[in-house]
Amino acid sequence: MSQNEKSQTPHGERDPAAENTQQPDIEGIQDGSEDYVDAGGASADSLAETEQLQGELDQARAEADQYRDQAVRAMAEMENVRKRAQRDVESARKFALEKFAADLLGVRDSLELGLKAAEEHSGDYEKLKEGMDMTARMLASSMDKAGVEAIDPEGEAFNPELHEAVSTQPSNELPANTVAAVMQKGYMLNGRVLRAAMVVVAKPADQGK
Repeated sequence: MSQNEKSQTPHGERDPAAENTQQPDIEGIQDGSEDYVDAGGASADSLAETEQLQGELDQARAEADQYRDQAVRAMAEMENVRKRAQRDVESARKFALEKFAADLLGVRDSLELGLKAAEEHSGDYEKLKEGMDMTARMLASSMDKAGVEAIDPEGEAFNPELHEAVSTQPSNELPANTVAAVMQKGYMLNGRVLRAAMVVVAKPADQGK
């Protein structure tokens, strides 16, 4: 039906109202459908991009969880190592003298046997001296094994790092500042002074006159 036919009345007259009614733009509707298709394509791209970002986020979260678990395990292992080291240090401090103490047991046994022999053989000084000599040798051997060295500097030059002068003695035979006598031996442990030797130091005989 043409536009003129639509605007005519049943009696063949023209209808001005029908002529003024705006007709739909068929061409415009067709163009709009193309725009709708383009919008749908853009929405699909956005959805794909969102899914990709979500996947990357999930992967990042999984990696973060993995690294956090590794960090927790590492911290736990470090704590275990610290505790083991602490136990080792405590054990070393408690039992550092274990070997030396075991050697001293023989020395103590010898002393006790010597005392018992002295009681049973009153006046037998030779046997008592023999037992004491044996005990002294055992003790010296145990101390040597432990790195304990005696300082017995008689006749040597006075060394204030190793010797403690308790008095002086005039002497024409010994050079000045020479150890004339040892009142008490000193001892060193692996090169470190445990106790300085107490000594008498020689001085010229005419000094002070």
